[in-house]
Amino acid sequence: FAANGYGLYDTAGNAWEWCWDYAGTYPSEFQTDPHGPDQGSLRVGRGGNWNFYAVDCRNSYRYGNSPGYSASNIGFRCAQSIP
Repeated sequence: FAANGYGLYDTAGNAWEWCWDYAGTYPSEFQTDPHGPDQGSLRVGRGGNWNFYAVDCRNSYRYGNSPGYSASNIGFRCAQSIP
């Protein structure tokens, strides 16, 4: 597949990606780069994976799971914020 608008490859449907955010609901108004609640017990996974429903293999799809959970279809992407 071609790179997405950010120049990244394979960002959806390959593996769930662990995120630093705690799982929770977003506010109902429009958000840019929402981060979820400040605390919680579950962390966010995004993007679906190779053995999931196609409709849920998108970057905006997310779920919450225990940080100690592991499986063959979960990974993470190393990233650094730009100052």
